[in-house]
Amino acid sequence: MSTPPTVTQIHHLPQSTYIDSVRFLPPLSAFDRYIILASFNSDSNQPSIQTHSLNPNPNTPSPSLSLISSFPLPSRITSLEVSQNTHQNPLIAASTFSGSIHVLFPNPVDAGFESEVSVPEKVLHNGPVSALDLQENGLGCVSVGEDGRVNLISVGDSGLDYRRVFDSKGLVSYSAVKWGSTVEFATGGFGNSVQWWDQRRPGGPVSQLKSNWTQGATSGIVHSIDIHPSRKHTCLTGGSYGTVFAWDLRRPQQPIVLSGIDTSETTPCISESDVWEVQYDTFMSASNHANISSERVLPAMICSEDGILAVIKQGEEPNELLAENCAINSFDIDRQNPSDVICSLEWESIAILTRA
Repeated sequence: MSTPPTVTQIHHLPQSTYIDSVRFLPPLSAFDRYIILASFNSDSNQPSIQTHSLNPNPNTPSPSLSLISSFPLPSRITSLEVSQNTHQNPLIAASTFSGSIHVLFPNPVDAGFESEVSVPEKVLHNGPVSALDLQENGLGCVSVGEDGRVNLISVGDSGLDYRRVFDSKGLVSYSAVKWGSTVEFATGGFGNSVQWWDQRRPGGPVSQLKSNWTQGATSGIVHSIDIHPSRKHTCLTGGSYGTVFAWDLRRPQQPIVLSGIDTSETTPCISESDVWEVQYDTFMSASNHANISSERVLPAMICSEDGILAVIKQGEEPNELLAENCAINSFDIDRQNPSDVICSLEWESIAILTRA
């Protein structure tokens, strides 16, 4: 059994606003590091997307954040994503409770916001946008909502082009979405259900994991999905009741439960509340990576409503990295420095963790 990584430093940085989501921005230069925040000022009722410089570095005794730029949005932010292609300037996409979708273009020199294109409210969704995701190259975006609509948005020089892929007319609601390739994506929704879509086969999902596997917990909701670029056949999901499971498209009838609802006493449960976000944990040594079978689920990181940030490995006890007295709304792992993790806390604060 591998030795879990040790958290060597934890820094809390109080904020003046509520932070709904946080993301690392891919590096614009070798010396600068930036993060993107989805901020909500409860005093002025003003949501915004903010760019902060991370100074000087999480490995120093006292990291700090310096505001670079702020862009106001019409309503509170429901989803925040950043394109990760380091060979191009990154893009930032956000969706709102009022139904609008915004794509921002940061300045390649100082990460300030240069321009923005958007889709107004009630054009793509009749109500809040539950989630969206950007392709790695930033050229394509997919959005889903509780209204049962699935939309594709293309980012071009002249603005945004969009089309509706599916509309359930409210019979099915979607709460999470993640690209698997340039033409495939996964959605999640009520009843811990997951759907796989392929643009080459239009008309609806090409494969589905239905809710009858949950054995009584059919009211659960999938809040987050992640897909590893080297294993796109496996969807990692997190949702209600501390549920974390993987859905393997090669064996689509029964998911692999990593935490939460399960009749097996051998399945650990790191949290009994909502898992707000789940990501594959890329902080692994080469030797550990080589020892993981293609049949095993890669390590996952989760954050929860009851203030847990933890790493879950199939067949092992969870490794708790952080325990707070409030919800951890979101987190992100630095792609360039996977030992660094940043998360947003419900009590208007950000935590930065460095692992060894």
